[in-house]
Amino acid sequence: MKKTIITCAITGAIHTPTMSDALPYRPEDIAQQAIDAAKAGAAILHLHARNPKDGRPSVDPAHFAEFLPIIKAETDAVINITTGGSVTMGIEERLAPAAATSPEMCSMNMGSLNFATHPLADRYDTFKFDWEEPHLRASEGAIFRNTFADMRMVAETMGGSPHNTKFEHECYEVGHLYNLAFCMKKGMFKAPLFLQFVMGILGGISAEIDNMVFMKRTADRLFGDDYQWSVIGAGGQQMKMAAVAAQMGGHVRVGLEDSLFIERGKLATSNAQQVEKVKSILMEQGNQIASPDEARAMLGLKGLGQVAF
Repeated sequence: MKKTIITCAITGAIHTPTMSDALPYRPEDIAQQAIDAAKAGAAILHLHARNPKDGRPSVDPAHFAEFLPIIKAETDAVINITTGGSVTMGIEERLAPAAATSPEMCSMNMGSLNFATHPLADRYDTFKFDWEEPHLRASEGAIFRNTFADMRMVAETMGGSPHNTKFEHECYEVGHLYNLAFCMKKGMFKAPLFLQFVMGILGGISAEIDNMVFMKRTADRLFGDDYQWSVIGAGGQQMKMAAVAAQMGGHVRVGLEDSLFIERGKLATSNAQQVEKVKSILMEQGNQIASPDEARAMLGLKGLGQVAF
């Protein structure tokens, strides 16, 4: 049995500071939570940046530069930089952090969708920062744009020389797998692929086991054996979807980007707490946990020594 890769998504751009005191947005907190998650068993750290003054999503490479060298100095984890940024940003903006840092991996969204978070705004009477409520409510009318031209730009910028970065192909519904298959036929990506089934986002496929099996069957038909896959179960489905994915031979992603909770009704105290929980579940059911170097071998990564931070 192959080992299971745990990815931890540390802060993201979905949740806002009001929702949890554990959600890191200052660079020192992002760095420490990432280091702790790696020590707890995460082989891959998926990273966004935020404005340290008020926690709003940021794609300023200077904000990434405040925590990336610290994480690299303290862990040997694979660092995966977002190119998703936030739904309000254009692809040129979203690409800037990865292009500036030349990471081993970066995320890549495989299609446009209605990425909606506006229902979250109704759960809170007051917010810590003025930007939070309008940011959430605006998503009702927003489209998370990822056209074929956008995808080609990310592939051409990051996939070849000088970066030679591999991708976490984020697929929010089954059509995104077909988008990826089309891009493969055009020679935009090289195997082995790393697919991330993103399940449970309003506007994408729901986090149900039947849907995950369908996504996996479709990927098998399109990509054969030359790919690895992982699952995000957003919100309350995080641990259940991870457990089943690992039983099916997949990998898992947890973290405060995807869920703020450790169990129903109880906020997680940190990213590391979620990593520790999923690691315990996986080991109890017989999965072995991949180290960062084992993840590098499975995914065909260039190595930590070839990043630019």
